[in-house]
Amino acid sequence: MYHILFLALKFLVERKRQTFVSIVGVGIGVAAFIVMASLMNGFQKYFVEQAIDLNAHITLKTKPEDIPDRILKIYYGDKIIPVILGSKPPEKKDKITDYKFIIEKYSNNPDILGVAPHLVSQGILKYGTVEKSGSLIGIDPNLERKASVIDKFIENKRLDVLLADENSIIIGKLLAKDLGIYETGKKVILTTPNGNTHLFKVVDFFNSGITNLDQTRVYLNLRTLQTMLQRPNEVNELIFKIKDVNKAERLARLISQETGYYTESWQFAYKNFLQLFKIQNYITYMIVFAILVVSAFGIFNIIMMTVMEKKKDIAILKTVGYEDDEIIKIFTFQGIIIGFFGYIIGAILGYSIQEWLSSLRIDVEGLIRAKGFILDRSILYFVYGFVFSMFFSILASFYPSYKASKLNPVDIFRSGG
Repeated sequence: MYHILFLALKFLVERKRQTFVSIVGVGIGVAAFIVMASLMNGFQKYFVEQAIDLNAHITLKTKPEDIPDRILKIYYGDKIIPVILGSKPPEKKDKITDYKFIIEKYSNNPDILGVAPHLVSQGILKYGTVEKSGSLIGIDPNLERKASVIDKFIENKRLDVLLADENSIIIGKLLAKDLGIYETGKKVILTTPNGNTHLFKVVDFFNSGITNLDQTRVYLNLRTLQTMLQRPNEVNELIFKIKDVNKAERLARLISQETGYYTESWQFAYKNFLQLFKIQNYITYMIVFAILVVSAFGIFNIIMMTVMEKKKDIAILKTVGYEDDEIIKIFTFQGIIIGFFGYIIGAILGYSIQEWLSSLRIDVEGLIRAKGFILDRSILYFVYGFVFSMFFSILASFYPSYKASKLNPVDIFRSGG
């Protein structure tokens, strides 16, 4: 075996420049895979974790039903094909009538960790002359803690103030910034859709890192919002926190069947983002695949050239007793050596780039907000990089190795090498 390895190395060393280029090509492919996978999955995992933490695993609410041809079908039956140019949705009150019973029922379910009521509406916040719209969420802080991890995103951990002081309010960090509020204690005027206004004191900020949530969310006491909206003892949404987030869709269907209300799992609520992430992953892996394929062609070329140039040497080896499988091993080893050293260079380069990216402190503003790049530093990317580099290297070296093993020494000597 050592003599085969010696010959493989000797042939490679005789073509130093081409060998070096092939190793670098594999290294770039491996480094690109490690860095891109780390970046993409880091961002996606962060977003999904935040989304799961911030939003209900399951949301129960009333579903607006707008059937524009309902009146025509009542009068003419189902045998007509109506063309509706305009329709007013039926007046249906947006409330969950038996929410206390539902909370009590599912609080004892072993798969469910907590259930909390929400009264959700829209409102206008005014600070000085600046007005901004926001999504109002009336909560019961005690139940909210069981059904979410809201405390994690409240900057000064003053959620309990909503219980003690019904004139207190917690607003999103970016919403506060848009209003010109940079510290707690400021007074804002809240106007609800029915025209009621109320003066609130900002007691804390909601800072999740998800831009669209931090720009819109406003938390206040459930009873206070019920009073402002003139909807005493009403809620229009229940949120559920479950033990296993992967069971959300199944449990959502079960709860919907049992209660008759519309339910939505977190996967459904974020399906657009999850689909986008899938496409993003496809594009990333296609780019890396293309880099590795180009590297594989480089390996193929160098080994094929070696075979063509070393015909005479191969003929001599076969004459002195080397079998076909030993000839194949010599050139396959060349591919393995290039793939291995390419992987080493790629792994070192990928790790170095990861370290550099993680040390950067820049404001990333977009779908999420962060101080720098969010990386997933999984060891699996290095393992996959090794597997991919070896696979493509062996694949690229196999055909030239096979061709070398089929050379006829007699023909080579007759032709003069």
